[in-house]
Amino acid sequence: MDAHPDEPHGAAVVADGYGLKGPRGWAFRGVGFEAAPGSLVAIEGPSGSGRTCLLLALTGRMKAQEGHAEVAGLRMPRKMAAVRRISALGPVPGVSDLEPALTVAEHLRERALLQRRFDGSVRALLRRPAERAAATRARIDEALAAAGLDLETLPKGERTAVRDLERLEALRLSLALALIGRPRLIALDDADLKLSDTDRAEAWALLRSIADSGTTVLAVCSEAPADALRVSTAPPRTEKNPESAENAGSAEKNAEDAAGSEAAEDSEGAGAGRATAESAPVAAGAEAGTRSQADGQADAPAAADRADDTEDTIQKGEADAFAETGRA
Repeated sequence: MDAHPDEPHGAAVVADGYGLKGPRGWAFRGVGFEAAPGSLVAIEGPSGSGRTCLLLALTGRMKAQEGHAEVAGLRMPRKMAAVRRISALGPVPGVSDLEPALTVAEHLRERALLQRRFDGSVRALLRRPAERAAATRARIDEALAAAGLDLETLPKGERTAVRDLERLEALRLSLALALIGRPRLIALDDADLKLSDTDRAEAWALLRSIADSGTTVLAVCSEAPADALRVSTAPPRTEKNPESAENAGSAEKNAEDAAGSEAAEDSEGAGAGRATAESAPVAAGAEAGTRSQADGQADAPAAADRADDTEDTIQKGEADAFAETGRA
């Protein structure tokens, strides 16, 4: 879906009291911010505080239960499918992983074919094969240039397998694959994970250049650059609401399980590829939680009986001790 000529290419993102709850509790809650089109948004927070869940929710791949969010004026959850069509995922573990055995060229060709299959216009499909091939090549070259990936610098050029790529090179490839669809919003997880200081600075420079070109960028990170719009998922700590990050972390685990069905739907768009979330639906998690709670309630009377037996034993032992000393 292309933006109107009078509108900026990037998508504005607005969240107000946004929250997502899983079977074990809130993954994130009370998130609010406004980002203009072409912004670089850094999602911060301790590990397990719901950063990935927020990333997937803002791209229409998970359904929040509290508050609201809008992407390019599309209000969720009603317009989640429309948001998925204008957004794309970069590297998100468990959702859009690269296939280690495939080469760089194979990844690029596969994504271009999917893009043409799902988002191509009827007019484009009626072009001659030579014209379609030229258009596909041009789109791939454009995405590679935007991601800063020079195939000639790779060990085996475009025939280099993903397993042989450095961490920063793999990041560039994932971003190039996402950019082939010319999205208005691009999201990636763990933007600075396992990067040296030099590579981290280079990665942020790359994301900044993508944002400067007009595409809104959402990036989960451990340490955001000073010029990024910072959004935190860290739960507030107050006397009235002593929720900790650890509790939010266990909630995020179940909430990410719920992403399976939503992430699978994304295969209907160009950004799908092989991106599937191998996780159980929320209903299964809720059922499992209910069974665990029922089991705990069933064990409570038995535990009480064992406590009473222990107390009787202690009292009997004390009585015997007094009898032996003649003070019973």
